[in-house]
Amino acid sequence: MHGQMLGIYLNDHLAGSTAGVGLARRIARAHRRSPRGAELARLANEIAQDRHDLLAIMHALGHAPRRHKVLAGWAGERAARLKLNGRLVRRSGLSRLVEVEALRLGTEGKACLWATLLVVAPGQPGLDEDRLQGLLDRAQEQIDTLEGLRLTASAKVFTTGRARA
Repeated sequence: MHGQMLGIYLNDHLAGSTAGVGLARRIARAHRRSPRGAELARLANEIAQDRHDLLAIMHALGHAPRRHKVLAGWAGERAARLKLNGRLVRRSGLSRLVEVEALRLGTEGKACLWATLLVVAPGQPGLDEDRLQGLLDRAQEQIDTLEGLRLTASAKVFTTGRARA
């Protein structure tokens, strides 16, 4: 039973990770020419690598990715693009802020995943505690980066009416 629950848990995080990779890449693309473009590109690459690491962990533990969960994550990220933001053609500063906040929340969830797997690691062959700690540390750094981006976007939206992450 515990193994089955772990598989469901990992697949749920895989769905979220799939959405997070799409969102991170979209944010990085939209801001590639901004002063923080390189930072956003690095962050998007790290988030994609984290998804790859999750897949490797799932494989090592014998839990197959569930296609319907991956598709749900992908579809959710795509559907989020259709939100109403008060603009018909251009993206609004508020959209940028909400996207960065969503990415930050997802990254906090990912940090919870790595922390949970650290708790599980002593009883699970195939889980490397040092690697998990590195992933948790990287997630915390990503959260710090995203918080800085969020604060910058917040100030621009609510004090100047424009936002650039």
